[in-house]
Amino acid sequence: MKARGGTVLTFGVAVALIAGVTLGNGGANVMPVFVDDFASRFAMSNSGAGLVAATQLLATAVVTLLLAERAARPGRVQLTRLGLACALVGFLAATAAPDAGTLILANLVLGAGLGAVYAAATAALAATDDADKASAVTISGTVGVTALLIMAVPAANHDVGEGAGFVLMALCCMAAWPLVRRLPDGPPASDGASDGASDGASDGVEGKGVAARPSVILLAGTALLWAVTQGAWSYASVLGRQHTAMSDSVVSAVLAVSSVVALVGAVVGPAAARRFGRMRSMAAFVTAQALAMAVLISTHEAVFFIAAAVVWQACQLAVLVQMLAAAALIDRTGRLVASLSGAGALGTGVGPLAVGAILDAAGAGVLSIFLALGTFLASLPLLSMTVAGEGASAERHSAPSPAADAG
Repeated sequence: MKARGGTVLTFGVAVALIAGVTLGNGGANVMPVFVDDFASRFAMSNSGAGLVAATQLLATAVVTLLLAERAARPGRVQLTRLGLACALVGFLAATAAPDAGTLILANLVLGAGLGAVYAAATAALAATDDADKASAVTISGTVGVTALLIMAVPAANHDVGEGAGFVLMALCCMAAWPLVRRLPDGPPASDGASDGASDGASDGVEGKGVAARPSVILLAGTALLWAVTQGAWSYASVLGRQHTAMSDSVVSAVLAVSSVVALVGAVVGPAAARRFGRMRSMAAFVTAQALAMAVLISTHEAVFFIAAAVVWQACQLAVLVQMLAAAALIDRTGRLVASLSGAGALGTGVGPLAVGAILDAAGAGVLSIFLALGTFLASLPLLSMTVAGEGASAERHSAPSPAADAG
């Protein structure tokens, strides 16, 4: 079913997008639980478990980037199902792995499968009739389903046995198989090639043709932003306990609540973009995110920690939704969205290692400054991209309809 701008965001399309994005990013989101399983089953050290985790995360990121161009063409449903099948095999192999070497290979396979799913599902966002709405609905649904997985996977490991969490993820791959059939399959016919792709490298997109090719600077900025974000999030619980004297359970509750409350950002982000313009609203959210992150890391007051956690997470989702929407408006084939998703996955994989090194070497005070500056620097190419997105949106809305041309 097509509207003037692309596939109408029906319930079935929304479910397909949520299923694809949730599983495509599922390895990264459930990784803390997986790491516990690695270490327990194979008596691994922290560095050994981290190596297994890095294998999966980097495989997901690299495959997402490599398949971004393929995901811009028709056949997304088939690509997603191929990725689900590959991930299914990897999850089952990880369950039955007899040694650490086999476990690493299994995570390489499942990471590659998840990367294919992630590339196709995120690219499909660009083929919907309302990029802002599709991004907000998809991210909100993904956060909710991921929260359930984070609770269900450790419960399976505890109640059924070690490795059962991988079986649960394999079952999720099987459940997603029929759901993803409603993914928007190919670029909208009315838009043809990528609108706005010819704006040049200053807008973060290079070249012309079927799909927009993101610049290295844009990909690096996206990777840096998510390295900063994921790295800080990985140590938020530790810093909360050490600096504010809150108990483990209280800090965990604060972070859990902030993650749920952050869904407000997915709703406020598109609304702010419509009211104030995408450029100004995204700049405001990035600034608030950077300041909140710095406060959370450096504060010794529990109330400031709690407030900073809520503001930080809400602004992060608002930035994510607007970033995906802007990329979808620039390039309706979906290659740009998939490329940015892959770059973000790459940053997610290396962020905890980099942030941990700075924290150990320089302390929380210096880390807060590094992360705030890193957020601002990383946002510059993304803010430039939003300008191109606003131009593409204005051009699309001002263009006469085919019916008017025929008249």
